[in-house]
Amino acid sequence: MSISSLNAISPIDGRYRNKVEKLAPYFSEEALIKYRVQVEIEYFIALCEIPLPQLADFNVALFDDLRAVYKNFSAIDAAAIKEIEKVTNHDVKAVEYFIKEKFDTLNISKYKEFIHFGLTSQDINNTSIPLSIKEAMNEVYIPEYFEVLNKLKDLTEDWKSISMLARTHGQPASPTRLGKEIQVFVTRLEAQFDLLNDIPSAAKFGGATGNFNAHHVAYPQIDWKAFGSQFVQGKLGLHHSFPTTQIEHYDHMAALFDTLKRINTILIDLDRDIWTYVSMDYFKQRIKAGEVGSSAMPHKVNPIDFENSEGNLGLANAIFEHLSAKLPISRLQRDLTDSTVLRNVGVPFSHTIIGFKSILKGLNKLLLNESKFEEDLENNWAVVAEAIQTILRREGYPNPYEALKGLTRTNEKINQQSISDFIDTLTVSDGIKKELKAITPRNYTGI
Repeated sequence: MSISSLNAISPIDGRYRNKVEKLAPYFSEEALIKYRVQVEIEYFIALCEIPLPQLADFNVALFDDLRAVYKNFSAIDAAAIKEIEKVTNHDVKAVEYFIKEKFDTLNISKYKEFIHFGLTSQDINNTSIPLSIKEAMNEVYIPEYFEVLNKLKDLTEDWKSISMLARTHGQPASPTRLGKEIQVFVTRLEAQFDLLNDIPSAAKFGGATGNFNAHHVAYPQIDWKAFGSQFVQGKLGLHHSFPTTQIEHYDHMAALFDTLKRINTILIDLDRDIWTYVSMDYFKQRIKAGEVGSSAMPHKVNPIDFENSEGNLGLANAIFEHLSAKLPISRLQRDLTDSTVLRNVGVPFSHTIIGFKSILKGLNKLLLNESKFEEDLENNWAVVAEAIQTILRREGYPNPYEALKGLTRTNEKINQQSISDFIDTLTVSDGIKKELKAITPRNYTGI
């Protein structure tokens, strides 16, 4: 049975496939195979460029032909490697044999034992996977992130003058502005993104136990550490981790996943705030013809995009959390647990992108209900008590906090008139009374 959007087990490859299609060139099985082919070929070319004595006569004009093997890599090539793997029962060895067949086709068979020369599988995996993550970050994640961030920046500007009743502990509190509250999320996201930029895309490259044993015994005169660093950093654009065991220590990758998790957590916080504002009627939502909000209640227009975003970002975080906690731990010089979990690295990225798209869709549907903002402010004149008692403190008025507490902590309705009447009872100058009466829930919003 061929896989379709209807019979796929994971919703990433089913219901949501159209939302995460752009990640397939980085995190699919075919993509991993292609990256392995790329690293193997670039490694062979790097050996030719030393050059090793046995490769000194290699025709450099063939480098383009070799690179074409991975640049033109196809689903047919991937399937051919999977067929080889059925015999080898080893995925990286299957890639080596595939490239050897390409060498036969190019009539350069005498050089093919220098494919995968001195390497272990993790020299290929621990460069291929970081490279795929780096390119997925640059080509997919970052553009999607900036779509969300730039939308929030636009809303910060659009709503900068909208006075809003704040709520701390769910209760009315000193007023704020809607644009400022969105700016809080912008600032938090930008701070985490700055941290993201400081995390290297690290890769291991050093043989079976990280010491270039096989390389050194074959060619002891070559500085293999310098070669490895030049190959990883110069050819692949990654940071060379050294020394290592057989595998990358994954500390930098864990830091990346932890930072991505924090970005998602900030957006979950935003999802829940916007969801709450919708429930408070601060926002209406644009209605799309033909859409149904509830199978039973025709009037419903639910904040489903923010709910979808929250759910998917939560799933992403659960997997990022496991990856960042598990990957840096390996028994002695290596065990295989990193390999099986890294095959799932595209899953949290996929849920993250789904979450980003959902939150963006939800934000684009919001309609400001300004009358509700005004109504809540008008119904909560008690919030100016902080302002009044602070000015009274400034003036040396005795026990101002207690005076305002007595006024406001009652079940009586506090409104503009009761505040004004209270101010008239104060033994302060007319100028101070005028200053106090000028304070309203709409203009008491700080800086």
